[in-house]
Amino acid sequence: MNKKTIRQLPEASRPYEKCKLYGAQVLSDSELLACFIRTGTSKKNCTDVAYELLKSLPGSNLAGILHCDPHELTQIDGIGEVKALQFECMGELCKRIIKTDISSNNKVFTTPDSIAHYYMNELRQKNTEYVMIMLLDNKNAIIRDIELSHGTFNASILSPADVFHHAIRYRASSVVVVHNHPSGNPTPSTEDLDITTKLIETSKLVGISFLDHIIIGDNKYCSIKQLGYIF
Repeated sequence: MNKKTIRQLPEASRPYEKCKLYGAQVLSDSELLACFIRTGTSKKNCTDVAYELLKSLPGSNLAGILHCDPHELTQIDGIGEVKALQFECMGELCKRIIKTDISSNNKVFTTPDSIAHYYMNELRQKNTEYVMIMLLDNKNAIIRDIELSHGTFNASILSPADVFHHAIRYRASSVVVVHNHPSGNPTPSTEDLDITTKLIETSKLVGISFLDHIIIGDNKYCSIKQLGYIF
């Protein structure tokens, strides 16, 4: 049985028209995606493509947009390179909105939980290791966060000189280092503890506080300060 095209559906059932009539809040997850896809194929309309896309995302839900792989999306019939890149940009836009909202609402970052929450959606499903530094002023408000490096699984290079070069450049009062474990397990390795020791030593030399080294896993984190290695 052939699928109906979008134009063959009642107007109130077409995602784009439904959005115009009733607002985006009434659309299902797949209908929201269909509004971006807009066109289907000879065998599937855009709502069918959207449903298949939704099921293929990490976790089979909209949160997967934050971590979608454009190459994998192009394996779906009806999603070409342009649409795949659009969804990658959508995911990046969502991450930035989330981070902006968190930073504007929290204003200051005084606990490991607040810092981990700021980076969780961005880093928790990365398949390579990313190292971020958070630069804070004397009231623990964020000045800037910087991606310091990323590399292959468990192979990022973290240099104390690079960390504190940025801290000095932006006149930060304190620094937090954050990186992810692609395995999803945030337990610190021996290397994580060793580099933390070097960061503490360097912070004392340059006179900029090193507040914490936080490791992001899959919806969980570890604060090396809470483990008692930073005091």
